[in-house]
Order: sequence, then C-alpha cells, then structure tokens
Amino acid sequence: MLGTTFRGGVHPRDCKEFSRDAAPVVYDAKGEMVFPLSQHIGKPAKPLVKPGDPVLAGQKIAEADGYVSSPVYCSCSGTVKAIERRKTILGESECIVVDNDRQFREGKGIGAEADEAQLSREEILRRIREAGVVGMGGASFPTPVKLEPKNPEGIEYIIVNGAECEPYITCDDQLMRTHPKEIVRGLGILLRLFPQAQGVILIEENKPEAIAAIQEAMAGQSGMRLQIAPKKYPQGGERAIIKVVSGRDTQISQLPADAGCIVDNAATVYAVYEAVCRSMPLFRRIVSVTGTAVRNPGNFIVRAGTSCAELLEAAGGVKEGAEIKKALSGGPMMGIALPSLNVPMQKGSGALVLLAEDEAEQSVTKLTNCIRCGRCVEACPMGLMPLLMAAAAQRKDYKRYEQKLYGLECITCGSCTWVCPAKRPLMQTFKDAKAAILSARRK
Repeated sequence: MLGTTFRGGVHPRDCKEFSRDAAPVVYDAKGEMVFPLSQHIGKPAKPLVKPGDPVLAGQKIAEADGYVSSPVYCSCSGTVKAIERRKTILGESECIVVDNDRQFREGKGIGAEADEAQLSREEILRRIREAGVVGMGGASFPTPVKLEPKNPEGIEYIIVNGAECEPYITCDDQLMRTHPKEIVRGLGILLRLFPQAQGVILIEENKPEAIAAIQEAMAGQSGMRLQIAPKKYPQGGERAIIKVVSGRDTQISQLPADAGCIVDNAATVYAVYEAVCRSMPLFRRIVSVTGTAVRNPGNFIVRAGTSCAELLEAAGGVKEGAEIKKALSGGPMMGIALPSLNVPMQKGSGALVLLAEDEAEQSVTKLTNCIRCGRCVEACPMGLMPLLMAAAAQRKDYKRYEQKLYGLECITCGSCTWVCPAKRPLMQTFKDAKAAILSARRK
C-alpha cells in the first residue's frame, strides 16, 4: 500500500533501465589516487602525512579539524606523492596525492568484528566519527553532528532515505538489494542512540526488488517499518521525506531534528554499520556509472580517490558513435556538471552520469519570455512562487526575493526548470540569488 506524498513535484523519466539490474562489481583503481581534504560540509580535514610517507588502505591520512569536519582515509597502499591543490568535483581544493602500488594492503584492525549490543552510546558515536562517515546522498554533512542534536529526547523518527528519486542513479537500489540485512542492522544501531524513536525505511515504488529484500530483512524486527512511496521527484529531498513520513513541514531555518526527525541516506546507514560492526572507515562505496554515452552502464564498488576518467573506462568507455555532451557528478536534476573527468571520486559521489545529448544546452536556443502559466508554482515542493522569484532575482531585488517571496526556502531541486515551457533557467537563477544574498551577509 502506497503512503502519502508531498505537494508539488514532477515526474521526469527515471532512466533507471541503463543500470537498474547491474549488480555491483568491485573496481580497484590502477592510477594515482587523489584525496581532497574537503569531502564534506564544514572545515577541511588536516593532513597527518607528508610527501614520501608510506600509506596503507584504511589508514587515516587527514584528521577532522573541528566539530563540523570529518577525517579522510586512504583507500590504497603506496606512497604519498604530494599535498597540493587539484581539480575536484566541486572546483579546486587541497588534496593528498598517493602513488598507488595496486596492492591495496590494509592496516591492522580493518574489518575487525564488534557486537554493537556490547557498545555504549558514546563508543558507537566515537566509531562513527572516527570512521569519517558523512551523508552519502550528495550533501556530505558529517553524520556524527547529525546524531548529536540539542534535544535527543525529541527525536521521534529515524528515517532511512532509500527513495533514490534522481533519474539514472541506481547505486542505492543495488545496495538495498545486495545488503539489506546490513542496512537494517545499521538502522538498529541508530535506534540504540534514540531508543524512543521509530525507524522508517522509505523506498519508492519503482524498486520492487529492494522493497522485497528490505521487507525480508526487517522480519521480526521491532521499532521499525518500511514505507513505500509513490514515484515522484524530489521524493528523496530531506524536507519532502520528512513531510511524507511525519506529516510535518520544515523551514529553511530549521534542522530536521527540530521536526523530531533524523534523515540518513541508505548508503550512510550502511556505512554506520560498517564503522560500528566491522571497524571499517569510509573509503569505498557503490557508484553508478551510467547514461546514454556509456558503453556498458553499471554499478561499481569504488575506492574514494579513483579518477572519474578511469572509472568511465571500467564501464567500457564511451559508446561507439557517441560523444559526451554533458558529464555529471550525480543526476541530471541536481548533479554537478564536470568540466573534466580528471577529478577524483569522493565519499558523497554516488554516480557518474554521461549524456550523449545535453537537453539543457538544446533548450537554450528555444528560451522565450515567461508566459506566467503557473506550472512552476504547481511543481514547487516548497509552495513557492518561482516566476515571481525569478523576476525579483533578475532585477537584483534581493530584499523582495528573500523577505516577501521567501526565496531562501528554495531547495534548488530543479522541478520548476523541468516543467517551464519557456525553458527559463530558473534553478540557476535561484542559485545565483542565494549566493549573492549569503555573500552580502558575510560582508
């Protein structure tokens, strides 16, 4: 039985067929490995190694530098080659570059089993923090910070986000199919931190195999349930999923904890299990390599630091007769366009999507004036007025944009842009307006 849904939203073609049934395949990088010190929201990590140092897989090479920060672990064995600025998915940042010896020798203690029932709350949190676990749905917010709210007694729901509503991406679907018991066990660990809360795993209806696997793994478990949601974008947005599960609305100034909820992506919950039960730091994950330009789309178990260009070759390279028109880290709705594939995969990198046709580029030639049809208003999951927001942003009337039109409530999901018949670049306009407002505040 399908649950409730959120207001607005859109129904783009999901394009999951490219890699939906491709079971994860282990891929060990062959080239040098690059580890950005900023793979998370917050302060960049601080290096613990220097050029010339030998390193092992699973070795901490940079420590968290503050409360909202996260350590970085090496995913290969070899020698530190340099610490320098390199191009990354988010632009350019300081990175640790390792000369990969391709042996992937691991440090002591990696994979050591532990029984979470014998661990205290503090020890569970310490293990998650030490393992460098961050949100793996794209935001990369340090998970330990999320698990230490000001009012832990007020948390009523621990929500596992298995919606995976973004087109093309299937890494979480495959993770839920292949490791359902570990995800359920990870949810159980989080419920130990908040024993008064209810655990909910939400999955969209277009993932029947994942639904069946999670249902079987949940059998006999108390304090948790599975919620099946209608297929709709952006179902996996934090505020949308809170509305669906709890019925509560949240504002941009509120944290999920203010609504009594903690939301973690399915891959994050799996990483929590790995950290607590197997002493495994976060340095690898499942990644979808897919799109109309890929010869053999699939899902790969990838080590952080692997070059996107090398990962594309693992998927057979570019399809014969095709040309990459757009490369994305993430999906076509909210993903980040990559000017080059010579950038490393990071903790939060769930997909490399390569398109043979850039629909956004094609639509630019058809851009016309806003006809005030109101489709963007109907589609907005936040209940905003995108057509008025765009007009205010273009006039640089940021006071009206922020105070009268509540423009900062925009989650830049791209729903308005997707439905706009005039092909207006609404989401980009709103991103620019938000950046201008926040820049003015900092000054």
